[in-house]
Amino acid sequence: MDSEDKSEGGGGGGRIGESLLAARKIVICEEINQKMARRVVSELLALAQENTDPITLFINSQGGHVEAGDTIHDMIKFIAPRVRIIGTGWVASAGTHIYLAADKEDRLCLPNTRVLIHQPSGGVGGKVTDIAIQAQQIERMRERLSQVIANATGTAIEKVREDIERDHWMTTDEAIDYGILNRVIRSEAELG
Repeated sequence: MDSEDKSEGGGGGGRIGESLLAARKIVICEEINQKMARRVVSELLALAQENTDPITLFINSQGGHVEAGDTIHDMIKFIAPRVRIIGTGWVASAGTHIYLAADKEDRLCLPNTRVLIHQPSGGVGGKVTDIAIQAQQIERMRERLSQVIANATGTAIEKVREDIERDHWMTTDEAIDYGILNRVIRSEAELG
């Protein structure tokens, strides 16, 4: 574990990280990548091993690597404890994918949160045949993510496909109407 994780409460080490885990709280406040996915999945598994009390995950992320987001999304669904996710700042791209792993009643956010859905993008390069393979994989990923959004929100798959063609930003009210967000909270007392 590096010194940043220890001093910033990045999980597992340091006083802040230990205090958060003791309170069954996890923080994602960064780009989604393999390193942070390993940290978050490890924390989820460790808390699930302790008991089945609810876990609260706070997310403020611009998104990032889809497969790293997949790992966290799937782990939230895999473990026995209920996971409440609270969005703050922005919940974007792969961050939204993680957010949608929670049951709808457990998808909350603070008042000034923005939400973004869009299609995956990728830098393709190499031989023509490799570019074709990469483009095919991006299209498969796009369809899979569209289905996840449709299933989690109750929005028709055709509308989701249309909406993710370009960046689709939403306010909290728009995210509620879309089915992404259950409700806005302003204090921890409102968690219930």
